[in-house]
Amino acid sequence: MPRLLAAALCALLACALPAAAAPGVAAASDLKFALDEIARAWSAETGKAVRLTYGSSGNFRRQIAEGAPFEVFLSADESYVLALAKDGRLVDEGALYAIGRLALFAPAGSPVDPAEGLAGVAALARAGRIGKFAIANPAHAPYGRAAREALESAGAWKLLEARLVLGENVSQAAQFATSGNAAAGLVAYSLMFTPAVSGRGRFALVPGSAHAPLRQRMALVKGAGEDARAFYRYLQGPAARGIFTRYGFTLPGP
Repeated sequence: MPRLLAAALCALLACALPAAAAPGVAAASDLKFALDEIARAWSAETGKAVRLTYGSSGNFRRQIAEGAPFEVFLSADESYVLALAKDGRLVDEGALYAIGRLALFAPAGSPVDPAEGLAGVAALARAGRIGKFAIANPAHAPYGRAAREALESAGAWKLLEARLVLGENVSQAAQFATSGNAAAGLVAYSLMFTPAVSGRGRFALVPGSAHAPLRQRMALVKGAGEDARAFYRYLQGPAARGIFTRYGFTLPGP
C-alpha cells in the first residue's frame, strides 16, 4: 500500500508541475516568414516548439545584455552577436547563417517604379513627387543602416531625410510601405516572398554593392537548454537552409 500511495503521489505531482517552457528565440524581423516556416518544420519533426520574438537586432542585443530570458539570438548584424560573445553572454561567437538583401518596394499607385532603382527615387525626390519614404530606424536596425547607405550611394539621402518614416524594425517599415502610408520603402528582400506583401505593389532587389553586406549571425545564449541547442543545430541543417534560400537569403558555405 505505501508503494501504491507513493506512486500515486508522484503521478499527481508530475501532472501538477508545469511543462518545460519552450525556448525563447530572439530573431531579427527580416526572418519573420522564413523562421516561422522553419519553426513549423522543426515542430512537425520533433514535436517540440520554440517561442519566436521578432524585433530589431540592436534592441535584442541590449535586452540580452540586461539578462532577457532568450536562449537563441538570430541577429541581422553579426556585430551584435560578436559584442555579446565578447561580454560573456553567449556560449561562443555563433555561426553566420545568411546574408540579407534590401529591396525597394512601392505600393500600387505610387509614382516610384522599383525597376528604375534608387536613381529613380532620387529623381522623384528632386521633383518633389515623394511624400513619405519608409526605412527601418538606422539607430538600431541593421536594415535601416543598410537603407541609409544605399540612399547615400544614390545621392538620395539628403533629399529624403526630412520625409523619412522610420520603422522600429524592418517589418514595421515594410508595413508602412505596403499600407500606402509611404510612397515607397527600402525593406528586407526576404519579406517580399509572400502574397500578402508582394501582392500590394512592386519591388526590385537593390544591388548588394549599394551597402555593406548584411552578415547575419546567430548564437546560443549562456544557459541555453537542450531544446534550444537542438533548434540551433536544426537552423544549420539542410531543411532550414533550403527555407532560407527560398526567402531570398544568400547562404554561407557548408
